[in-house]
Amino acid sequence: MGAVLLCAGAKGKRYSLPNSRIMIHQPWGGAQGTASDIDIQAKEILKLRQKLNGILAYHSGAPLSRITRDTDRDFFMSAEEAVKYGIIDHVLPHRGERPAEEKK
Repeated sequence: MGAVLLCAGAKGKRYSLPNSRIMIHQPWGGAQGTASDIDIQAKEILKLRQKLNGILAYHSGAPLSRITRDTDRDFFMSAEEAVKYGIIDHVLPHRGERPAEEKK
């Protein structure tokens, strides 16, 4: 869920530090109760997966098919890989430092 919040930040202001790791994945949870309750919960988590994948695709610019494939399992990225993926915009060299584009 953290990667969704990070990706949905204001374009141009989504930052990470160089040693950060960013992970995207499908929602998970446990279900218990009657078969009917488990079915309801399973349908809800599938809807949530579609919604979250759509948000990631919209804000990252990555195709939904790629997001769906990559979130099938835990998908880890370095900060630089997250820039290429579209999750973040800049890697800050040091905490509290602004990217070169903003210093001008």
